[in-house]
Amino acid sequence: MSQPTNTASTMFPFRGTRVGLLVCALLVAVPAGCASRSGGLATASNLRSGEFRQQNDSQNEQRPLALAGYESETQPVLQERVAADGTMSADDNRALQGDAIATRTTSCNRCLHGCSQCMGESWSNQEPIAWEVFAQGEYIGPARSPHLPEYRLRVDDTIEFVYRLTGKVTAQPYRLNVNDELQIESLTIEGFDRTVIIQPDGTITLARIGQIAAAGRSVKELREALNQAYSKHLRDPNFVVTPLKSNSKLEELRSSVDSRFGAGGQNRQARVTPEGTIQLPAIGSVSAQGLTLAELQSEIEHRYGELVHGLEVTTILVARAPRSLYVVGEVRNPGRFPLEGPTTVMQAIALAGSWNIGAKLNHVIVLRRDENWQLIATRLPLHDAFFGKTSCPDGEIWLRDSDIVIVPKSRIQWTGDLIELFFTRGLYGVLPINGAFQLRNLSVI
Repeated sequence: MSQPTNTASTMFPFRGTRVGLLVCALLVAVPAGCASRSGGLATASNLRSGEFRQQNDSQNEQRPLALAGYESETQPVLQERVAADGTMSADDNRALQGDAIATRTTSCNRCLHGCSQCMGESWSNQEPIAWEVFAQGEYIGPARSPHLPEYRLRVDDTIEFVYRLTGKVTAQPYRLNVNDELQIESLTIEGFDRTVIIQPDGTITLARIGQIAAAGRSVKELREALNQAYSKHLRDPNFVVTPLKSNSKLEELRSSVDSRFGAGGQNRQARVTPEGTIQLPAIGSVSAQGLTLAELQSEIEHRYGELVHGLEVTTILVARAPRSLYVVGEVRNPGRFPLEGPTTVMQAIALAGSWNIGAKLNHVIVLRRDENWQLIATRLPLHDAFFGKTSCPDGEIWLRDSDIVIVPKSRIQWTGDLIELFFTRGLYGVLPINGAFQLRNLSVI
């Protein structure tokens, strides 16, 4: 049987991938349709979102943050405040040059400059500010305030201790120590001249009287003890005690920290152990966790002062404990990054190579451990900030050691991954489906 001349024959291949795309379109379209038909549900969701934002704003107003805002003040009001405080900052000095100026306030948690009484985050609501203050030296930036008012030591901090002999005169008489070397002479006994070393048991040995305690006594007390002991054998012994080598404990400690023939100086480095202590010669374990350098120095000098006199110890922070933050989720290079300075969430995402297409930037999560190792979390809206739609991003917060930044996937990205996992790798990976539709005898109009 012959075929008509106006017949069109077309082959449409049918594969699992096309089915996956069809299902993906249905999954994306159905929720949108449901939302359009369920106006009440969408309204309730919007209300809940508004309540959540109001609750966040209320909490932010009650909790002081590191980012202080600005409000408008007139010049007389600023002058009165500066006179009452007794101090004037560089910002106040520049502000006094104008009439309507922006000054710092603690009631705003958004930005430092630019907002006109927090009228809005739009660029059209911003005021001009002094941008290039240092001209060609702008890359250096201002001195800024210290990162911390005082640094407290933590586990894995490395501290160097520099020892120095002060040579100060002590108010108390010197007490003889083990290994001190003494010369004992008699002014009445001809030829009585002995050089002795105080033994580990704290005694010295002499003819006729045998052993006599010497450690812990002053030179005067030892001389009186010798005269009393020899008075049983001699009428007037009249001994003289001369220390030839003294301060044995101090010299032994000095030898244990002596680096003059190596790195130089008399020093010793120690790292804070996981239990929060350090180990030093002669005094052993010293608690360092949570102390400032001045407090640690005072504690060490007190401990050494109970053993030796005339020793000064200076504490130097050589290396801080390593600090890291973690960025995971929809970023190009997830992983751990060293926290070498003040770092914000947006800077952390930049360290991870920026975000991937399909990231849910309005739902960035930060996980943190507090002082009691309890897990806390916050959610940050950063979409407008990354796309340049706002000048005062609320979510640009400072990160701390061991913070975890999570950039989640958007709904469409999650749906695509689900289809890829279930259909492409799952169902069609086990049961591959290949087919074709053949349309014949279609008339061309």
